[in-house]
Amino acid sequence: MMDTIRVVICGDEGVGKSSILTSLIKDKFVPNIQHVIPPITIPRDFSSSTYSPKSTILIDTLSSDVSLLQSEIRHADVIWLVYSDHYTYERISLYWIPMFRSMGVNLPVVICNNMMKTDTDDHESELQQQQQQFQQHNMFEGRDVSFPDYYLLNNNSSSDVEDLENVINDEFVPLLKEFKEIEACIRCCAKDNHNVNQAFYLCQRAVSHPIAPLYDYKDSSLKPLAVAALNRIFYLCDRDQDGFLSDDEFMQLQQKCFHKSMDVNELEDLKQTLNASIPGSAGTRGISNEGYLALNKFYAEMGRHETIWGILRAFHYTDSLSIDEKILHPKIDVPPNSSVELSPKGYKFLVDLFVLFDKDNDGGLSDDELYKLFFPTPGIPKSWQETNFPRSVVCNEVGYVTLQGWLAQWAMTTYLDHRTTLEYLGYFGYVDKLNSKNGSSAISGLHVTRTRKTRKRNGKLFRAPVMDRTVFNCFIVGASGCGKTSLLESFLGRRYSEHYSPTIQPNVVVNSVELPGGKQCYLILEELGELEGAILENQAKLETCDVLCLAYDSSDPESFQRLIDLMNNYPGVHDLPVVFVALKADLDRQQQRSDQQPEPFTKQMYLQPPMHISSGWGPSLSELLSHLVNSACNPRVCTPGLEPEPEEAESFVNPFTIGYGALGFMVIVSMWYLRGYAIGHRAS
Repeated sequence: MMDTIRVVICGDEGVGKSSILTSLIKDKFVPNIQHVIPPITIPRDFSSSTYSPKSTILIDTLSSDVSLLQSEIRHADVIWLVYSDHYTYERISLYWIPMFRSMGVNLPVVICNNMMKTDTDDHESELQQQQQQFQQHNMFEGRDVSFPDYYLLNNNSSSDVEDLENVINDEFVPLLKEFKEIEACIRCCAKDNHNVNQAFYLCQRAVSHPIAPLYDYKDSSLKPLAVAALNRIFYLCDRDQDGFLSDDEFMQLQQKCFHKSMDVNELEDLKQTLNASIPGSAGTRGISNEGYLALNKFYAEMGRHETIWGILRAFHYTDSLSIDEKILHPKIDVPPNSSVELSPKGYKFLVDLFVLFDKDNDGGLSDDELYKLFFPTPGIPKSWQETNFPRSVVCNEVGYVTLQGWLAQWAMTTYLDHRTTLEYLGYFGYVDKLNSKNGSSAISGLHVTRTRKTRKRNGKLFRAPVMDRTVFNCFIVGASGCGKTSLLESFLGRRYSEHYSPTIQPNVVVNSVELPGGKQCYLILEELGELEGAILENQAKLETCDVLCLAYDSSDPESFQRLIDLMNNYPGVHDLPVVFVALKADLDRQQQRSDQQPEPFTKQMYLQPPMHISSGWGPSLSELLSHLVNSACNPRVCTPGLEPEPEEAESFVNPFTIGYGALGFMVIVSMWYLRGYAIGHRAS
């Protein structure tokens, strides 16, 4: 909301612009005033409205001074356009609105009919009748709202008062239909100080709670962006996803938006009113989505769009009906060499989301269930589509993503691009569902790990162990056809396929890995495809790799040479933890036609010999996955060229040298004591 609003009051000479301003300030009519009132600043205390800005500046103008008038309009936030008779009314459409448009300004306009004499006393009974009708339909905020003595009118408004009906039909409605910039119309009288405050409030409201983004007067309907926002809010408030806002859910919405409760009888009256308008829109199950939209449409038509804005802003919508950037993209500091993971709160939120939309309780999310789950978002994240989700995670026998796969996908998304996770937590209403206060945001759903440090031994840099991480990224590279894709498929529990299709684009999968002792981690396996060379020479990409898996086909004698060339051509690889893997171990092992055989080559680099793996051997695959995670946690043991510490020598010195040294010392002391005792005995 703006801190200061500039209101420029325009109109022909003699319509009473200055009289309206003085009546507003003095709260009474002042007969003899100057022709143009100097600018007036009104503080918030002047108005009892909770929607008023910190201050409002009122600018009086002179229609004959066109240059100054247009200058003030260009700096205005809202235009207060006054007319008093038929001639000045006609000038609105013939002169004033065309002038505003010719200036290129896009400002809300409040039309004010300044009556030369008031007729409020003549229609007191009619106004009371209107008040009762208004209050019957204005129960959403759970408060007594006095009937305003102004008329925000549209093509559905009516009045039992004949002259007011003429004003509505003959003057206000044509203007509202023809000019979309007209925000509201009101009758007031400066002489009797009638409706002047309400007219001023409408000017403030035109800026703080504009009707234009919400309602289309020509079509008599809510605008698409407003409908989309309200549908999303309905989705977030429908906590059991049954398509209705139950009484309890509606009460929670009421409390969140207006911090007030609603009487049960008022809620029943509201539901009866909706049913009378749209049969079946409200009942024992609650208010349907259609009824909820009809209710908000009714508020717009009744001029109560503050209520709509109260709902929208409670769910962090801006004036442009977009979600606040602070909700979708909160600032989070991620130090270099740190990673981002889901926190326990984040995991719990995503588990609850999965369970809520797994309506058939089959343990998987079907395409229809996924569509409904992602309804309040722009759709499945683009990065998921690029990784061919749900093929990137564990699915059940019919191809539906399981809870295990669902959490793994989000773990990978958070690790590779935490901004996407934050954005979607915002769309899913993470902050709203946790009832966060004091500026809390989706950041509480994430966890930033400690910075990964580097150490140096014998001139060789290597990564220090990490203990607080549960998500690791592994690049798997090797010769084409060596079995990398089959390894990825087996990682997800899928059957081996004889059909061979070369990997062109990067192929990414993720799954959980259980380590000895029961600790659960998530391992991301990335097959680089034709981008292998570009990624391995990109230092920034290598920084995102926790362990490098170098794979070759043990049944192909030409396969291992590819890994030797890779180690020679990409020096950045030597700074990463590396694990060599011999795939297709179920086939006959072949002697490699390479510069060096696999075992001597790995021994030369102080690495473990290649692990022999087959996609059909479950135990060997589990061993490989555990070894990859352990290598990422403790890179010292698998960094190429890093000599191992003399652990055996140290272990020999510690138990034996110290033990025998202590024993020898005790023997010497004992012998010295016995010798002294013997000498003393002889002397005696």
